[in-house]
Amino acid sequence: MEGSRQEARILALQFLYELDCSRHKKENLLKHLPADSTVPPEIITFCHKLVYGVLQHEHGIDTLINQFAPLFPIEQLAIIDRNILRLAIFELLFDNNTPVKVAINEAVEMAKKFGGDSSPRFINGVLGSIASEYDLG
Repeated sequence: MEGSRQEARILALQFLYELDCSRHKKENLLKHLPADSTVPPEIITFCHKLVYGVLQHEHGIDTLINQFAPLFPIEQLAIIDRNILRLAIFELLFDNNTPVKVAINEAVEMAKKFGGDSSPRFINGVLGSIASEYDLG
């Protein structure tokens, strides 16, 4: 199942990335969340949960990012880094169904795959600080 969850995280990241770089309305893009019949339903379900959760808590999540990465204003972060952080913070603080180490590791792995050279270290540092502050692990 963890491979499926990883795939769902990547789909959610792609959706959030597109939403963040386009001027499209969230409501219109939400209609286009993966509905491909070749993608297993559990992946689609988890992807939807992540995307809707991030969008529902976006303001609070962004406030946390600004608090734990004050030298990197949210609007100046690389779009991919910003959305990896949003997904991971949602899982850490709002979803509570993913173990802390798994959420951080998955975020770091996505940063290695999709982010810049410094992304994995940055993502790990911010998430580690949040986990410590909130005594999550």
